[in-house]
Amino acid sequence: MTFDIQPVLENNDIILYPLEEKDFEMLYNAASDPEIWKQHPNKNRWENEVFRTFFEGAIKSQGAFKILEKKTENIIGSTRFYDYDKVDESILIGYTFYTVSCWGKGINLAVKTMMLDYIFQFVNKVNFHIGAENIRSQIAISRLGAQKNAEQEVAYFGEQPKLNFVYQITKAAWEGRDM
Repeated sequence: MTFDIQPVLENNDIILYPLEEKDFEMLYNAASDPEIWKQHPNKNRWENEVFRTFFEGAIKSQGAFKILEKKTENIIGSTRFYDYDKVDESILIGYTFYTVSCWGKGINLAVKTMMLDYIFQFVNKVNFHIGAENIRSQIAISRLGAQKNAEQEVAYFGEQPKLNFVYQITKAAWEGRDM
């Protein structure tokens, strides 16, 4: 099986498509609500120029996705695979956000489940950078079985370094989970 860091992933309700340059306006429309970014390390990502830098980093990562809700065909967020380490057999998942209308509806669980089911065919560990103040995401990632194992200053593309917690889930833990 060939390792593709940007496949199309799909379930009954959601499709993850590779992010493309032409998606900027639609993704920015989804991201332009300041409420989305209140707990994120970079709280002003809702501003057009700040988001443009975020988007440029997403495109350059070659692992970013737009998340579409099948029923409405609306973009409801974005996420990405990044920093694949062949030697360590690990990768990161992050830069995830969803429109407020999706919060608390199991969308994150569904997206992360598709991503983890896919990527654990190729790696043994998945790490997540979660902003130190982003309690909502810390709780969500813990529900997936990821464990906090470090704190790290992370310099997001074109942005100042911010304190993040590093969470990890192993292939063995993912395959042995009770869900």
